[in-house]
Amino acid sequence: MKYFARRLGFYILTLWAAITINFFIPRMIPGNPVDSLIAQRRGEIDSNAIKSLDILFGLDKHQSLLSQYWSYLGQLAHGDLGISFQNFPEPVTSVLGSALPWTLGLIGTTTILAFLIGTLLGVFAGWKRGTWVDGLLPVTTFLSSIPYFWLGLISVTLFTGVDSWLPSSGGYDPGLVPGWDFGFIGNALRHSILPAATIIISSVGGWLLAMRNMMVTVSAEDYITVAHAKGLSDRRVMTKYAARNALLPSVSGFGMALGLVVGGTFLVEYVFSYPGVGLQLLNAISGHDYPLIQGVFLTVTVAVLAANFLADLAYMALDPRTRKEG
Repeated sequence: MKYFARRLGFYILTLWAAITINFFIPRMIPGNPVDSLIAQRRGEIDSNAIKSLDILFGLDKHQSLLSQYWSYLGQLAHGDLGISFQNFPEPVTSVLGSALPWTLGLIGTTTILAFLIGTLLGVFAGWKRGTWVDGLLPVTTFLSSIPYFWLGLISVTLFTGVDSWLPSSGGYDPGLVPGWDFGFIGNALRHSILPAATIIISSVGGWLLAMRNMMVTVSAEDYITVAHAKGLSDRRVMTKYAARNALLPSVSGFGMALGLVVGGTFLVEYVFSYPGVGLQLLNAISGHDYPLIQGVFLTVTVAVLAANFLADLAYMALDPRTRKEG
């Protein structure tokens, strides 16, 4: 229980630090978001509207920095992330709400598949050293060293074209109305094949190599020798004894890897023009849409912290030593 309380306190403190940094982002850069919006509107905003915008975006010059900070925390408590400049007057929550399902579907599926495929292959490669699975290591290591976006550009060049069944960009065909009908879902899945394959191919090598090395280390432990001496089947020793203990570092690294995948898919979404959070962030940066940048930053931070917390819970379930009080 102490382990759980310590980890929970750590994540709460990290979340507070992320929220505080998010508050200071528009205040540390030259100018402010309102000046950027005025420039976009080419000065077609009167002084009264400018004052209202300052208050709306929490930049009221008559308020102290501490008062602005408390106001910002109050807005976050009510789920208010501000107004998007590029989609004015649409709230940031609405913009993220339309983009987040695409990113969650892409990242969630590819991360789980890459973890499962790499871990299972790593178990067999470490337990059955010298077999054909070991031959995959140089190939997967080479592919994992290629950046996501570069592998995406290569896949677009090789597998898309006029006669190709695979689309080169977008989340669905133009003219389709998003919905839950089978026609749209099938079309969306077809558009996700290339970006998903790009992420899986780039990610699976790291999981395979890490799990393989841990299996080799665990296989030399005394309790594995004892398990064999007790007459247990080779399969049971591999799964119940070796794989379970070798899996612990991979589980603890799963949440951190999710953060790296989230960062990498930003460029993948840009390469494939995939309508996710990454594409929204890049468009927000180019358009100086500070509220949307803040919203994406905070969303990604919360997602990574939640994934790490779940990984810690899984680690606690797999390793009884973390549940001991003394």
